[in-house]
Amino acid sequence: MMVIPSIIEQKLDALPDKPGVYLWKDAHGKVLYVGKAKRLRQRVRSYFTSDHSHSPKHRMLLRAIADLDTIVVPSEPQALLLENNLIKEYAPRFNIRLRDDKSYPRIAVTLGEPFPRVLVVRRLDIRDARYFGPYTDVTTLRRTLRVIRRIFTVRSCHYALPDDTPDRPCLDYHINRCLAPCVAYQSQESYRAMIDDVLAFLEGRTVEVRRRLRERMEAASRALDFERAAELRNSIRWLKQIEQPAAVETVGGGNADAIGYARDGDDAALAIVRVRDGKVVARDERFLHNLAEEPDAAILSAFLVRSYLSLEGRASRTVLPFPPDGFAALSELAPGTTWMTPQRGAFRRLVDLADQNARHSLESFRIESLDADERAEDPVYALGRDLGLTIVPRRLVCIDISTNQGRDTVGSLVWFEGGRPKKSEYRKFKIKGTDGEPEEQEGQEERGEYDRQQDDYAAIREVVTRYIRRRMDEEKPLPDLMLIDGGKGQLGAAQDAMAALGVESVMLGSLAKREEEVFLPGRAESIRLPGNAPSLKLLQRARDEAHRFAVTYSRKRRRARTVTSELMNISGIGPARRRRILERFGSLAGVRLASTEEIASLPGISTRLAERILQHLHS
Repeated sequence: MMVIPSIIEQKLDALPDKPGVYLWKDAHGKVLYVGKAKRLRQRVRSYFTSDHSHSPKHRMLLRAIADLDTIVVPSEPQALLLENNLIKEYAPRFNIRLRDDKSYPRIAVTLGEPFPRVLVVRRLDIRDARYFGPYTDVTTLRRTLRVIRRIFTVRSCHYALPDDTPDRPCLDYHINRCLAPCVAYQSQESYRAMIDDVLAFLEGRTVEVRRRLRERMEAASRALDFERAAELRNSIRWLKQIEQPAAVETVGGGNADAIGYARDGDDAALAIVRVRDGKVVARDERFLHNLAEEPDAAILSAFLVRSYLSLEGRASRTVLPFPPDGFAALSELAPGTTWMTPQRGAFRRLVDLADQNARHSLESFRIESLDADERAEDPVYALGRDLGLTIVPRRLVCIDISTNQGRDTVGSLVWFEGGRPKKSEYRKFKIKGTDGEPEEQEGQEERGEYDRQQDDYAAIREVVTRYIRRRMDEEKPLPDLMLIDGGKGQLGAAQDAMAALGVESVMLGSLAKREEEVFLPGRAESIRLPGNAPSLKLLQRARDEAHRFAVTYSRKRRRARTVTSELMNISGIGPARRRRILERFGSLAGVRLASTEEIASLPGISTRLAERILQHLHS
């Protein structure tokens, strides 16, 4: 428990039990953190309980705070809005940081002008303009503008029509890219109808745009304006062509926005997949930083309030991967929006698609910033979410112990990087036991199950200790997740080893083979993942690979011990000659099948000694 500054202690006693916003400040009055609360008194006091003592972020915040301000509001939704405004104003050090999207380009349609233009802007300072974006992918922005200028005859000049006009139309008119409203060749009503089509196109309503263009084409044909009808026909063909690659998956329910979420430690990516007329037509992305120990529900809530609700052209239905914090208050902030967290069906598949986009964005960001060497596969993200981990377990190791009735006990460790085996990091261990010598005691087969379990636990402690200590001594990165083949007992043995080493950064878990249960530290109940879950399949793959590696090494040691024990009974065979014979033939069966010449071809072994070896083995 920390010493609470007297000025804060006085304010804690006077806090109301009402919704509001609280601001932690340092000794110079700088705002360090802005938070919202359904009940200010309860939320602010919770900072000084033991619940947050394990969090480095909270410990650092508590050491820095010197003052507290609170603002009471009538309801929780208003607290959400006020928190958002104060975070934008003060940019506190300890709050979640949403990567500033003001520098991202947007498409602006200047609806305040009699003859609107379509512009690329980075600031929202055009009066009465309609904005689309921001576009984090400049290629998408350019492709969209190219399609608009190919299909629609939007003017590209900067004249303030109709007051400021040129003497004659520009080149765009002569190449059929503009109908010259600047010299009154096109009426304002016709031009505004075309702008309505541009807005519908940017909103993803391409079916409606095609219908309008077809009606105008037929009208132009009836009026014998065949040149204009041909232009409209070509525009309809262009729309059909661009619709096909944009439709990633057809889903029911008309219009919807799906929010995808991917997190790795202090960073998170969120993707907005837009569905219009049952088709996926666009994707936006945002990045959040400085997340520390913030729960996923709070991160999703911060994104929705600070970024998503301010977007234009939102759909009436928003599909979320999981419920955010303050779900009820969020619904009040957007009364015309239906919020969904589907578990199955078309909308669940849509959320999965959005999650994949978010993972792709986060992986690209990590690789560009040199935080990762290669991409992590989707099952790695699924594993982190299913186990409730705050980071993606890119570096997964699995440990298995193999023994032959208490003899030839070995340990194996396999390393998976981004969901794929990395065999250069595989390690095998010859278990030495408590006395530092290999465990080769007589009568092991007569011992009870309890004794064998104790040996298993001791072997796990030895493997974990030797491996982690070696990694730290060599200053190599530690794994993100260490999986133990076994149940609660094996997990406890690994925990003891980690505690003795003082390592807290490596997450632990165990996978019990009988029921395929996952055990985690601090949880009384196991986690049962669905049989077809990608996360479970990844764990099973790592467990099976560790088992294969351990059994292979154990058999090799047993063969070596058998050959060595037999050769020790032959005079003239010392350690060096035994090693050469073992390396050449591998087993007793291999030596028995060898000829005298093959054995004598080894350095240091004569023909006479080779004959004596074969005579001894065959007898």
